[in-house]
Amino acid sequence: MKPTHGIVAIDTGFHRPSFDAAYLMVENGRGAFIDCGTQHSVPAMLAALAGQGLSPAQVDWLILTHVHLDHAGGAGALMRELPNAVLAVHPRGAPHMIDPARLVAGATAVYGEEEMARSYGEIVPVAAERVRVLADGNVIELAGRPLLCIDTPGHARHHLCVWDERSRSWFTGDTFGLSYREFDNADGAPFVIPTTTPVQFEPEPLKASIRKLLARAPEAMHLTHYARVGDVARLGDDLIVQIDAIVALARAAHGKDDRHARLVESLTQLFVTRARAHGAPLDDAEVAGLLAMDIELNAQGLEVWLDREAV
Repeated sequence: MKPTHGIVAIDTGFHRPSFDAAYLMVENGRGAFIDCGTQHSVPAMLAALAGQGLSPAQVDWLILTHVHLDHAGGAGALMRELPNAVLAVHPRGAPHMIDPARLVAGATAVYGEEEMARSYGEIVPVAAERVRVLADGNVIELAGRPLLCIDTPGHARHHLCVWDERSRSWFTGDTFGLSYREFDNADGAPFVIPTTTPVQFEPEPLKASIRKLLARAPEAMHLTHYARVGDVARLGDDLIVQIDAIVALARAAHGKDDRHARLVESLTQLFVTRARAHGAPLDDAEVAGLLAMDIELNAQGLEVWLDREAV
């Protein structure tokens, strides 16, 4: 794989191909990973490093956008392979990397022990002395290449995004939504939807975070789900419109006995209609199938938000 601006997208292998990306940045013989997938992703991360002619000892940073397990579940296992790396993470996320017990317990309660082992593997703690907490506006350097880290709540309260001036691009985690390559239209234009995964979705902070990213007039966004996208002004506008739309759908379903089913149905209809209008080369069933897990998680996250709002 040939890097652009020293940036390599890595398919972590989580869930399905071209679903979950991590990134390797290379600068003057030094490396930084941004997100890392699960414990099962460690071989892919190390293979990407070797593919760029670097050894594990040449990695200075593992930067996490947030600590949801598809982004950070393999952090401890990967750090065991990187003797000189520092883990950089949001202040709210750092305690969960040092002692992942609560993170593991919460995920196990949702998925069960068997699914946790199958999908995520072991969640390994990271020694506190190897963790750097990143406050809003902190800059870290990779061999003299500055990387600006900013607080971007809305998807999660422990979310940060990373600005790389060299490529004029953001590493967005889940703040800038989901854009799978199967949905690109005949002109190669990407399709995007927001992600409201439980449990910390907040619509107004998320819209503010998206606007903050757009304010730098980026040339591209590097998404975890999935990879690099351009045309970011259009996508950002689309995300804000859709956040308002899904909030309206959630409010309409609230108080109904079949709230969850209504939300899943209405979200599916919204995204299928938008994919069709975009010219995605998929039929309605394929759109619904590829987005089924995301729609289920979005519905759950919207319900958590509704219940929190009602308190």
